[in-house]
Amino acid sequence: MTKLLVKDAKAVITCDEKNSILFGKSILIEDGKIVAIGDNLDTEGAEVLEAKDMFVYPGLVNTHHHLLQAFSRNIPAIQSSELFDWLLYLYNVWTNVNPEYIYYSSMVAMSEFVKFGGTTLFDHHFAFPRGAGKNIIDRQFDAAQELGLRFHAGRSCFTRGKKEGGLPPNELVETTEEFLEDCQRLIEKYHDPKEFSMQQVVVAPCSPFSVDTEVMVESAKLAREKKVRLHTHLAETMDEERYCLEVYGRKPLAWAEECGWVGPDVWYAHGIHFTDEEVDVLAKTGTGVAHCPVSNMKLSSGICKVPQMLEKGVPVGLAVDGNGSNDASNLLNEIRIAYLLHRLNSSNAAPTGYEILKLATVGSAKVLGRNDIGSIAVGKAGDLFAINVEKLELVGALMDPASFLGTIGYTYPVDFTVINGKVVFKDGVLTGIDEAKIKEQAEKEVAKVYSKIK
Repeated sequence: MTKLLVKDAKAVITCDEKNSILFGKSILIEDGKIVAIGDNLDTEGAEVLEAKDMFVYPGLVNTHHHLLQAFSRNIPAIQSSELFDWLLYLYNVWTNVNPEYIYYSSMVAMSEFVKFGGTTLFDHHFAFPRGAGKNIIDRQFDAAQELGLRFHAGRSCFTRGKKEGGLPPNELVETTEEFLEDCQRLIEKYHDPKEFSMQQVVVAPCSPFSVDTEVMVESAKLAREKKVRLHTHLAETMDEERYCLEVYGRKPLAWAEECGWVGPDVWYAHGIHFTDEEVDVLAKTGTGVAHCPVSNMKLSSGICKVPQMLEKGVPVGLAVDGNGSNDASNLLNEIRIAYLLHRLNSSNAAPTGYEILKLATVGSAKVLGRNDIGSIAVGKAGDLFAINVEKLELVGALMDPASFLGTIGYTYPVDFTVINGKVVFKDGVLTGIDEAKIKEQAEKEVAKVYSKIK
């Protein structure tokens, strides 16, 4: 049995059903599960983390990422581009993806995520160049396991390339059969549906302008047969809407509905350009949305109707989106940006700082189909992070621990991150990997990429 005691926290922001904030309490985790919260808990045989100066929060849950983009950040040529032009440039970079590329790009992005309080990450990987092999997702699972990260892998695809009227180069295009076959392999090899699972697989064709109706219909059938979730990009830009009207004769959500892509096992990335009536469809069907505020701002895509979605009961989670459209894997930063964006756009109808935190924890957990993560409560997974708030720069900023991350903002590495009851990051050190060695190898991989970028 492994035991971990987070001792005497200044405040525990639980994000539980009662929105409890606990002061001076300890958290006992055994074999990855929270078994007690209170005073004078048994420390025999336990690793002890002193937390008397710390705010302790549930681990952050990311509902949409593109880890391959860690090697395509901060590129001057596309800093002012919108989505379609941005993609057309980067597709040519992503033709360089291979298993080692994705292992090291995943290590870079996952490590940042963990350092900023992240404990569960969903990635949406779409680049499978011809000749690169099919074990690209496998290497993502390797990276996550070494770091100790709870990982959901979205096996994506392109089936509509330039020759068929899509955006991606045909070098990245697969057939429906190739895609479904690899989805089935990954599900059988990695997907663990049990409570406290550390690895799951999602069937995730990429976007309306890079796949076709056939793969959408068939992937929905496979996912429901295998009892896994479905994910895609939808309603991200007006360019996408115009494309769907031209190619499919209907708007993105109507096309997705026709393909069988609504329901409580489905969530979309972005969901910016839904009409009020379409938001009602999402609420009625329980279809979720991954909200990506920083990416949406950088690419000038628009503002998701998060206040309206929450009012209607649409499942909404928070996400960083890809490194290339965010330039970071920092969900802490996303919390404050989301709070400020919606304050600007919706005034007093906007979510509070605490409500945004809940999007990044229990909200995101629900979007991923999980009720075992996202809050600090007895019986939940031992996923949490802590921030030392006894610092000069935070004097006068601690009145509301629940809203602290939204209103004050905290974008520094946390003091420690715990996943599945194990300390994976503490005092600036990732405990599961040799960070210097990984950095050296990752720099060699990224140098190969940048040597091909003009």
